[in-house]
Amino acid sequence: MTIDAFCNIISYMKFDARLSGTLHLLLHMAEHDEPVTSAALARAMRTNPVVVRRTMAGLRRSGYVRSERGHGGGWKLACDLESTTLLDIYRALGSPTLVGLGFDDVPATCLVQRAVDTALADARRQAESVLLDRFSEITLAQLGADFHRGMTSADEGQLENAHAL
Repeated sequence: MTIDAFCNIISYMKFDARLSGTLHLLLHMAEHDEPVTSAALARAMRTNPVVVRRTMAGLRRSGYVRSERGHGGGWKLACDLESTTLLDIYRALGSPTLVGLGFDDVPATCLVQRAVDTALADARRQAESVLLDRFSEITLAQLGADFHRGMTSADEGQLENAHAL
């Protein structure tokens, strides 16, 4: 496959940033002993607190976070970073689409499109299998350690300080 053909395929792919955004929030929360408000998390993600509350509610149902009400309340981690994997969080988010290759949910009536859809669906299943296997190997603690290693650089530390909660 040429690079041009690959770029054409990529241009049709759909992207879902929920997993990345949620992992980002969880790692910020891991840096705080006290509860973190939805407003503070929303500022870190440059989004609306309602979006954060909706996401956190799903994670609470799965036992990964808990909420505390009242003055000084907010969201706290309720999971062990050493044993919680990216796969756990992915599933808690409802297993969003990992690889979208541009075909509809509507079955194709054209035989050519059916052949294309079948080939793309097979490739997507294989790619998702590789991703999910890798997700099961990465813990939140490993991501946190990577973050802390990056903080040793003055430039990286300045960037993060501007983005911190």
